[in-house]
Formats: sequence, C-alpha cells, structure tokens
Amino acid sequence: MLDSDTQALLLQHYPMLQSLPASQLVDLQAGAMFMCLPAGTVVFDENQPCQGFPLLLSGNIRVIKAAANGRELQLYRVEPGESCILTSSCLLGHASYHARGVVEQDVEIVALPPAIFRALLSKHEPFRDYIFSLFSERLTDLMQLVSAVAFQKLDQRLAALLVAKPNPINTTHQALADELGSVREIVSRLLKNFAEQGWVKLGREQIEIVDAPALRKLSTM
Repeated sequence: MLDSDTQALLLQHYPMLQSLPASQLVDLQAGAMFMCLPAGTVVFDENQPCQGFPLLLSGNIRVIKAAANGRELQLYRVEPGESCILTSSCLLGHASYHARGVVEQDVEIVALPPAIFRALLSKHEPFRDYIFSLFSERLTDLMQLVSAVAFQKLDQRLAALLVAKPNPINTTHQALADELGSVREIVSRLLKNFAEQGWVKLGREQIEIVDAPALRKLSTM
C-alpha cells in the first residue's frame, strides 16, 4: 500500500494516472510496491522474466546490452516520469528481458504488478497513450543510436556525448566508454587528443569543456 506522500509524488510524475476512477486508483495503491534501490543495483537482467512495471520517482536507470567479452552499449536511460519500453515489451509479449537495467543514481520506484499494468493498458486510455508515445520516443532514440554506431566514428560520438552533458562533466573514462559501447583505453586516448587540441581540460573524474563549438563541429563532420 502506498502512503499519501508516495501517491502524491506518483501522480505528480505520471499525471495520466490522475484521471483514474477512484476505485481503480485504490486498487493501484493496494497492489503497487514501493522500492528504494541504491546505485549499482541490477534491476533486471537478460533472460529474466519481467516481474512488474517500474514508475520512477527519483534517480535513474541505465538500460544496457552486454556482450560476451564484457563490453556494454547503453540503449537508453529511464528518468522520473518515464518508464522502460523493454519492460512494456516483455509484459505485452510474455517474454524475458533481452538487456540489463542498472541503477545509475539511487532510485525510488513504484512497481506495478503485471496484472495492474495490463488492466491499465486495456481500460485507461491516457495510460495507453502514454505507453505508445513512449514506444515512439524510444524507437526514435534507438534508431539514432544505430545510425551513430553504424555511420559515425568514435571520436564524433564522443564529442557529441560530451557536449550533451552539463559542464563540467563529473564522470570517469570507463563510464563514458560504457555509454559508447567502447573500451576505456580508446576513450582515454581520444580525450587526451581533445585536451591537446584545447577542446577540454581533464581532471580526476572530471572533464571541463573548453571549446564546445569545436566539439560540435567534429560531431557533425
């Protein structure tokens, strides 16, 4: 059972639930589970069955595809007010996961049981519209990712990633490599080259963007 504060936060982040009939909202509160998960927690993994539909109240989750050699490619992030299309797909198709979800920043989650998710999808049009619009947005993101991996060089992708982040960037070379589906040594070499050209300044787990226009120009070449 969700407490009143959690319910208020849930309706704030997911306003399509505000139009639920009172009886259905009570059922949702009674059946949903509230969880707090620390950074690094594996929320779901490949070949695992889907146990519920996550609605994030705080923090974020990285959804990644891992290769047998340990390399990872980030597919997308899930932020508060969003949810995971892979989970939606697994619930709708009664299938297991084909990727891994890892908590990046400590999260608070309201997890809807599969039965409540399917009831909302079939009976509540605003929720159904939300799910389908999320599919559309994520599909666009994934198509852009495929295009970048297939047609852009790694230095272009790294430049685009850097200028898309708040400056200065507090991260590690390994974290950037994970986002790009590359390895730390190559990313470190590219960052060193960027620094030598005066585009960035490198510090301990921090990167300061000095010449954003130059990075943007490289990312679009």
